[in-house]
Amino acid sequence: MSKTTEIAASQQAVTQQVGASAPVVKPSKPGITMDDLERLVSMDFIRATEAAALSAQKWMGKGDKEAGDYAACDAIRGLFDSVNMRGTVTIGEGIKDNAPGIFKGEKLGTWSDGSIKMAIALDPIDGTTLVGKGLPGAISVIAAATCNGTDDPMEVLADIPSFYMNKISVGPKVKQGPGRIALDRPVEDNLEIIALKLGKRVHDLTVVILDRPRHQKLIEQVRKTGAAIRLISDGDIAGAIAPALPGSGVDVYMGTGGSPEAVLAAAALKCLGGEIMAQMWPRDDAERQDLKKQGITDEQLAKIYTADDLAKGDKIIFAATGISDSAMLKGIRYESGHAQTCSVLMRAQYRTIRYVNTSHDMDLKTIRLRSSGESVAL
Repeated sequence: MSKTTEIAASQQAVTQQVGASAPVVKPSKPGITMDDLERLVSMDFIRATEAAALSAQKWMGKGDKEAGDYAACDAIRGLFDSVNMRGTVTIGEGIKDNAPGIFKGEKLGTWSDGSIKMAIALDPIDGTTLVGKGLPGAISVIAAATCNGTDDPMEVLADIPSFYMNKISVGPKVKQGPGRIALDRPVEDNLEIIALKLGKRVHDLTVVILDRPRHQKLIEQVRKTGAAIRLISDGDIAGAIAPALPGSGVDVYMGTGGSPEAVLAAAALKCLGGEIMAQMWPRDDAERQDLKKQGITDEQLAKIYTADDLAKGDKIIFAATGISDSAMLKGIRYESGHAQTCSVLMRAQYRTIRYVNTSHDMDLKTIRLRSSGESVAL
């Protein structure tokens, strides 16, 4: 049995333990609202991404991305085992690249009576290859949306059936006002609109694109306009969020990337006031036919999804921690026996953005793991 298979089997085995013996806990005061409960659990999402990032960082540059991914997933599961929440994973990690992951439909949290009901989308490591190769750009990401009693978690954070989507994402200034960019417009037209809204010249724009052979034509079209391109090898989520982050130096994200990553980026962009437009992008006729067998119509394939389609409502939390340096967050640094982590916590309802810099004493730091059911030293 391969190491990857062993890891996946271990993950699936421990998944059955979720919430099995959790105590029944009800809100201590009748006046507590869903907004209060959301605020109470929001910091647990930062604790989860911190735990994942610290666990994954041990595998930086070791050439074993599956082991890093397993470590991050184990830490997230372990932390949420003690969080008073009824979480259903609507978008997990692991299916696209066959890595060990936290899977769609999995339950996270204690599932205690009276606890908050949430849809969860996550990528324990956005950039597993980057971790394996010791490269910049890797982050740990979790998004969650509060569900009302009748809400189906699978509909709150969209579960897009295609592997990839064609995307364009921008910041608040480009989203607002007259003149709209569109996926079906020529690249030069979109860049002219973006430049006008940002008060720049087209050749002063910076466009983020995933460095993939499928983007060769797009790269040529962008360069023809004179705009600069920042190619990224991985880290699709951070790349799509960057145009909405002040000081990122990025004006627009373009190209084809993962569908789950589009939803996670949409959650963050709603918190930041930005926008994403995305359309299912079947890789070939075989995938197109498979989607149609699943009931996906031509109209659905042609649909242009916005951030509101991908992440519904404003009861959305987005949390991320840097593993290695990216345009979004600094990576983990070790100084004098302490690990310094940089994280961001956003809430869409109030457009609150908190940057959390944490110092972890590595002589005392422990992380609870699902696989062992114990807190272990790093």
